[in-house]
Amino acid sequence: MARSLIGIIAATTVGALVAWAGSDGSRELGSIPVFALCGFLAFAINWLAFIPSSIAQTERFYDLTGSVTYTTVTVVALLASGDLDSRAVIAGAMVIVWALRLGTFLFRRIRRDGKDGRFDEIKVSPIRFLAAWTIQGLWVLLTAAAALAIITSSERVDLGWIAFIGIGIWLAGFAIEVVADRQKSEFKKDPANRGRFISSGLWAWSRHPNYFGEITLWTGMAILAIPVLSGWQWVVLISPVFVTLLLTRISGLPMLEKRADEKWGDEPDYQAYKASTPVLIPRPPSG
Repeated sequence: MARSLIGIIAATTVGALVAWAGSDGSRELGSIPVFALCGFLAFAINWLAFIPSSIAQTERFYDLTGSVTYTTVTVVALLASGDLDSRAVIAGAMVIVWALRLGTFLFRRIRRDGKDGRFDEIKVSPIRFLAAWTIQGLWVLLTAAAALAIITSSERVDLGWIAFIGIGIWLAGFAIEVVADRQKSEFKKDPANRGRFISSGLWAWSRHPNYFGEITLWTGMAILAIPVLSGWQWVVLISPVFVTLLLTRISGLPMLEKRADEKWGDEPDYQAYKASTPVLIPRPPSG
């Protein structure tokens, strides 16, 4: 419990510092920096959703809330910033499209599966469960920070070659994530694959190609933001770094790899797949 409480305090503190840094040069709504307002909303929405979810001890709406949070803070940023240019509109559209696609996909998955195994032990403890929702608020703020900086910045810069490189990388990452998720969904729909692991399509190139796609697209967004950043706003480039650390060190790969080892670790086919397939960065399969 103490560890979870420390996590809540740490996540909130980091979020406050990023909101402050991202507000350097941000447009204002009244006297409130729009970037800071979006940072507050990222946490507030998740804390509100936590209340009924904790009472019911359900994680059913966790991922959907994440999607709603991304969409809400982006729409608020767009509406409150005014005088939008093409870079801001493109950044906002990319976040909204990604959030709606992923949120819908994850909500359908949990409706089909009935639960998310990551929350089995967490949801029975209010403090631990609150920590998960708080981290999601931080996740939204940090991953969307570059996009929010683009939208809320008082500086408007015409699109150039850096922007087009960023957009291209984002599109590549988005395509990889979408294709990987679809391939896995189709694999699971086949009764013959029940209880089995996927090793075809993009999953023959990487054990977690969807995560590689997500890291790639947020890297593209950070590159798109570079021309408009100044002062403390450069802190928002933490976005792809945070996504990488979160997915590879905290809530993504470690948990999924552990569960996979528990399910298939003794099977020769899985041992061969694990030995020949990179955990994250894709590599063409040999043979």
